[in-house]
Amino acid sequence: MKMNRSFRQVSLLLLTSLIMACATSPTGRSQLMLVSEEQAIVASKQAYTEMLQPLAKQGKLDNDPAVTKRVQTITNRLIAEAIKMRPETRRWEWSVKVIDDPKVVNAWCMAGGKMAIYTGLIQQVKPTDDELAQVMAHEISHALANHTAERMSVAMGTSLAVLAVGVATDNKGAAVAGAAVAAKLAIELPNSRESEAEADRMGIELAAKAGYDPHAAVTLWQKMNKVGGGRVPEFLSTHPAPENREQTLKALIPEMMPYYRQSQWRMQ
Repeated sequence: MKMNRSFRQVSLLLLTSLIMACATSPTGRSQLMLVSEEQAIVASKQAYTEMLQPLAKQGKLDNDPAVTKRVQTITNRLIAEAIKMRPETRRWEWSVKVIDDPKVVNAWCMAGGKMAIYTGLIQQVKPTDDELAQVMAHEISHALANHTAERMSVAMGTSLAVLAVGVATDNKGAAVAGAAVAAKLAIELPNSRESEAEADRMGIELAAKAGYDPHAAVTLWQKMNKVGGGRVPEFLSTHPAPENREQTLKALIPEMMPYYRQSQWRMQ
């Protein structure tokens, strides 16, 4: 009897996963989803805490007040525009941390607006404020487009049986822990070229509306491609370049300039 009940629970999990697997991105692209955005947000919150706690103990978070203020000022302007794009994200517990690691050229944003940027990106790329805004806008766009849940689905797809066992044995702790691991893997796995293109398109618009020059999207990627001295920066390994990225971004600039000019007028 217990075995039959467990089997039904596992079957229900698998069936629910298949039903949830159908989703559509902001650009109309079909997305495979094994977790909902809300589940991704909960898992990301746990993963974010687990990742930052040891760094805080090592004194590697927000060490430079000037850098922290710069990042937070830029990010706050972007968040304000992100909320206009998706009003429901007002409920997100937005957060950004600067991780002190001069060797790592990277930045990321989990579901629910949990962000981090490494000092290596700032020190090696040397971005202007407009270029730094493009970095963070690109990352925020991944969260807005539900790419975290999409990448979690890829990570969890290989361990669905583990989650099923957690449900079948009423081991909710195992299922929650597994989701947190998947959320961490989601920022380490490479994005698809399709999701990168979406984040590029959404990011340049988000930054323009926040008052940052769209031209910086092109110069940022030019700088990114020069960093590393033959070694691919982590940012580029997890953000594979769609074909003709610079040309595509450059072609978007005329469309974005009215947003930028309007934002400049508002700030006068």
